[in-house]
Amino acid sequence: MGALDYISNFCTVTTTRSRTKRKPMQTVEIKVKMDCDGCERRVKQAVTSMKGVKRVEVIRKESKVVVNGYVDPNKVLKRVKSTGKRAEFWPYIPQHLVHYPYVAGAYDKFAPSGYVRNVVQAHPPSTAPEDNMVSIFSDDNVNACSIM
Repeated sequence: MGALDYISNFCTVTTTRSRTKRKPMQTVEIKVKMDCDGCERRVKQAVTSMKGVKRVEVIRKESKVVVNGYVDPNKVLKRVKSTGKRAEFWPYIPQHLVHYPYVAGAYDKFAPSGYVRNVVQAHPPSTAPEDNMVSIFSDDNVNACSIM
């Protein structure tokens, strides 16, 4: 039986190609300055021709391109930059999600209305007991006279 096993190893068909893992379905948002219909069409055609792209939405008013599909975000950004346009990942978040939207660095006058830059925000006031003890005898504290 040893000879038959040895010969059967030569006859067995094995696949040598490894299965590639499919990229997850994701949404990539990119900021691209587009002035006219030609710019919009060029960017949309460049991204639509990529493998794995399911849907492309161009919002010229916000200078935004939204790509849905099984794609790598860095490759999408590179493809948009290949059109000759300056592009970056969408740097904005909705204003209502931020505690302090007008802190230095967050407010951007070029941002679409209702959006601010996604930066590390200033922290809200501390509620530590040591910090609260200072305000007990303050003139701003309405209940200060009741303690004395």
